[in-house]
Amino acid sequence: MSRNESVLEMSGITKKYPGVVALDSVDFDLRPGETHVLFGENGAGKSTLISIMSGASAAGSGTMRVDGVEVVLHGVADARKCGVSAVFQEFSLAETLSVAENLVLGEQPSRLGIVNRAAAEKLARARLAEFGFDIRLDAVVASLTRAEQQMVEIAKAYRADLKVLILDEPTASLNDSECGQLYAVVDDLKTRGVGIVYVTHRMSEIERLADRITVLRDGRYVTTVDGSTPADELIRLMTGRQMEQIYPALPTAGVVPVLSAVGLTTQDQAVREASFEVRSGEIVGFAGLMGSGKSHAARACAGIERLESGSIQLDGQEIAGSSIAKCLSKRVVYLPPDRKVEGLLLNRPLRESVSLPWLRHLSTWRLFVGRRRERAVVADLLRKMKLSPPNPERSAESYSGGNQQKALLSRALMADCSALILDEPTVGVDVGARVAIYQRITEMAEEGAAVLLVSSDLPEVLHLCHRVYVFSQGRITAHLEGGAIEEEQILQHMMHWDDKESKV
Repeated sequence: MSRNESVLEMSGITKKYPGVVALDSVDFDLRPGETHVLFGENGAGKSTLISIMSGASAAGSGTMRVDGVEVVLHGVADARKCGVSAVFQEFSLAETLSVAENLVLGEQPSRLGIVNRAAAEKLARARLAEFGFDIRLDAVVASLTRAEQQMVEIAKAYRADLKVLILDEPTASLNDSECGQLYAVVDDLKTRGVGIVYVTHRMSEIERLADRITVLRDGRYVTTVDGSTPADELIRLMTGRQMEQIYPALPTAGVVPVLSAVGLTTQDQAVREASFEVRSGEIVGFAGLMGSGKSHAARACAGIERLESGSIQLDGQEIAGSSIAKCLSKRVVYLPPDRKVEGLLLNRPLRESVSLPWLRHLSTWRLFVGRRRERAVVADLLRKMKLSPPNPERSAESYSGGNQQKALLSRALMADCSALILDEPTVGVDVGARVAIYQRITEMAEEGAAVLLVSSDLPEVLHLCHRVYVFSQGRITAHLEGGAIEEEQILQHMMHWDDKESKV
């Protein structure tokens, strides 16, 4: 096949979720032996697009062709049969099995239903040898480093008929030496004619690897440019959105620190020596890529992440090491990013998800919960948040993502918060719901709460925050305020272009 022909072609790909258009008629093509980078902000549609091309999810409409033949994928197995494999950020390895077992999982050589272990081990060894990976075949995957697991994933994805390899932020947890090894693998695959779809935010990787770059924004195709396109131009293409008037005016921030941290280091080293503060009536943003440490730092303030060292103070009193319940009793309220896993009781009435942390404040004598009062208080809060339909007795899972997020924020409104920690408060939420959520956030700040906003949505950080701390590789790399809160400034420190770490 000529290198100017497409090994993979996607046309008019559209994918909708309730209240969200994840992809809107997106086109993409990949040539054999090239690295084609998908570039865009969080929420631009990159993950959805690679999920569809790998068979992990189905498009609502559009067509996909491999080697010029239209294909309809009903799962990952179908994609692999077509020569398309993916290595996602969340690995698909079975951690309790050995490296060899993972490498042949689902395609073990067998005879009469009995696995031929010798043949399976030979196949696994050959796959590792393809790239010169020095990993023991009998090692249990759970015992491997993140980098070693990454290499096993790549070896698992490789097969003789591989045409397309999708790599989703593959260097997120790798050091410089491990990144170099990965780049060598990519170079090797290209010489074999494999097309590489590469998702990254790191400008140095784009400069090193990209032959072409496709920019997505808000689920739409923007353009495809040459891999030598300057970083400034890529940033302009990525961030050139037309802002809608959905952000309220910020209240005047106070000067008294409410929540502060000094030298914060978590036990898992996801955060190292971070220092920050949030003042009364102030909204402070935490920005950074996935895995940068921003969420871990926020969760540590709520008693969720364990600390190795450092101090956390609330109104001048030490709370480092306090339990979640203790932090909650001091009016430190944390709203998680995954409402379905950590936030809501999905099969229970929505009312219970709102009131659960505060039942003792709604109780009557002998600690019996006053149901009538509970229903009235919750109904009033959800009415202010414009819940639709306005029926808190419906199960939480029956509501849209936007309404579920409104319920989580209403939980915080039930208490007179000292500090409100919002971790991705508008993830998967449409514009209408965002307007209501943003309004309530600013109102709570105006009432004196210290608000810590963790967000991957840069416009959200730009328009809702008085000050911004930028995280990269577990450290705070910038502290921005006033006119310095600019998108390009934040992106530069998020991506660590200069590879220097600064501390605040």
